[in-house]
Amino acid sequence: MKNTLSTDLNLLKSNFSKYVELTDAAWETISSAFLSRDIARREFVLKKGEICRMEGFVIEGCFKVSTTDQEGKESILYFAAEDWWLMEIDSFLNATPSELYIQALEDSRVLFISKSDKEELYTKAPEIERLFRIMAQTAVAAWQRRVVRNLNWSAEKRYSHFLDTYPNIAKRVTNKDIASYLGITQEFVSKLRKKRMKEGK
Repeated sequence: MKNTLSTDLNLLKSNFSKYVELTDAAWETISSAFLSRDIARREFVLKKGEICRMEGFVIEGCFKVSTTDQEGKESILYFAAEDWWLMEIDSFLNATPSELYIQALEDSRVLFISKSDKEELYTKAPEIERLFRIMAQTAVAAWQRRVVRNLNWSAEKRYSHFLDTYPNIAKRVTNKDIASYLGITQEFVSKLRKKRMKEGK
């Protein structure tokens, strides 16, 4: 990873600026709470049964957040590449064993903040609490839209939406991972991909 901590933090600041304007003092307080870490390809940031004690902002790389059933079948909840956030929210908030895995699909770099440091930030500046509240609301709205799509859209329409909305991620993950994310078979993903290629998409 070539980025310096200063560059990493500038990327984080750009992400925050989408939601609120931060004073220099507030940004200095926030930035001091984050630590950077390099994550190797295939390394797990979190495994099922562990407690999620950190929230992460992806600087470089790509991750999958997934769970498995009793037969070992994987279901991917979401992918997280640059400018995305990583967390198992239930485990993070309630200190309960995680139901999810968070694994790097590439060599990656992440800025992490602990729950205790995040809660301490809330007491230091009102704009910080507002920032994370708006971010949480935005994430919940996005999650709801995905649930509605899964219930109402055909597999082909969901596949097309994924490729059109997240082309950067689609190029970096396997057909197997896409199938797991969409809840369809790998063979059907291959069929849909060939169809789009014939249509020149």
